[in-house]
Amino acid sequence: MAFQIPRGTQDLLPGETEKWQYVEQVARDLCRRYGYEEIRTPIFEHTELFLRGVGDTTDIVQKEMYTFEDKGGRALTLRPEGTAPVVRAFVEHKLYGSPNQPVKLYYAGPMFRYERPEAGRFRQFVQFGVEAIGSSDPAIDAEVMALAMHIYKALGLKHIRLVINSLGDVDSRRAHREALVRHFSDRIHELCPDCQARLETNPLRILDCKKDRDHELMASAPSILDYLNDESRAYFEKVKQYLTMLDIPFVIDSRLVRGLDYYNHTTFEIMSEAEGFGAAATLCGGGRYNGLVQEIGGPETPGIGFALSIERLLAALEAEGIELPIHRGIDCYVVAVGERAKDETVRLVYELRRAGLRVEQDYLGRKMKAQLKAADRLGASFVAIIGDEELEKQTAAVKHMASGEQTDVPLGELASFLIERTKREE
Repeated sequence: MAFQIPRGTQDLLPGETEKWQYVEQVARDLCRRYGYEEIRTPIFEHTELFLRGVGDTTDIVQKEMYTFEDKGGRALTLRPEGTAPVVRAFVEHKLYGSPNQPVKLYYAGPMFRYERPEAGRFRQFVQFGVEAIGSSDPAIDAEVMALAMHIYKALGLKHIRLVINSLGDVDSRRAHREALVRHFSDRIHELCPDCQARLETNPLRILDCKKDRDHELMASAPSILDYLNDESRAYFEKVKQYLTMLDIPFVIDSRLVRGLDYYNHTTFEIMSEAEGFGAAATLCGGGRYNGLVQEIGGPETPGIGFALSIERLLAALEAEGIELPIHRGIDCYVVAVGERAKDETVRLVYELRRAGLRVEQDYLGRKMKAQLKAADRLGASFVAIIGDEELEKQTAAVKHMASGEQTDVPLGELASFLIERTKREE
């Protein structure tokens, strides 16, 4: 039988992986500039972590998790998101005791959700995220959003929009919850079964429903902004003040609640407004989670973070017609003519690679003409030709592929010659 890739996953082949490496490296470099350090957590965790951390009323927990039982009878889950594992590591390793606070971390890796595959949505997908744990200063909220926007801007995206909201503190959310129950109760039967179930468990999630988003009850639902107490309102005003000071445009959407239970105060999304991008316009989402550390067993510790989809980032770049500066060529292709030359080439190629050059040679016993064609297909900047005559003189005939210029170079000087010339062309 012919095996095929599982539905909702993708193979990333050479030519594509370089794009992934490039955008991830840009994000990593900016994280370091902002003082964030990398953390790596397991791909699977105990299921209870996500039940407690993500929330048992979320779609992720109720419908989308890949959960299995191991040979010891333990319930394990492939991570559906990155924040809960990072906070678990923060608590387990007592990072709250570090003298450097807040603890600023970033991560990158695959996540897994059993969703209906469609454009921009996979069952295995890659997230790049940051978490700043240990500060309730509105300035760190602004910093986290600024970092996310900086990543997109550094990659050249222009048609993006930052959308923000406040979910307030516990008291504000309680008052808003009661208002939502009153608003939806009499007509809840008009909404989908999920919304009906959420009325008592988590009515705020009704506003996040994709099926009933255009129902008139959604448009007239009470706004959380009308139920913010003085402290929550002051916090949100400070966040907006800092974003304005950083010259980061934003719009306020009182219906932005995000899909996870642990958010409070600031929530935000970054949307693509590129023409033809499609329905999956959300590139990045995040917010503040002041109670999550306690929920996972740690001390009272505030936190904020975001996660962005690498798949959607690349799709947004494509939608805006942005070409990444990726060079897939090699520095030199060493052409061997004859058996004696082939023996010398094996040693020479190794030495050139040790000198830091990207070098290739023939492994199929091809004639000189075929080797030159291979060098051209690989995008070689130079070709070094070695035959019997070159071996006698201990030189290589080095050809610059773009200009056709050819120079005899002593074998002992070949590495330095190529290094100098390739640097000159960068």
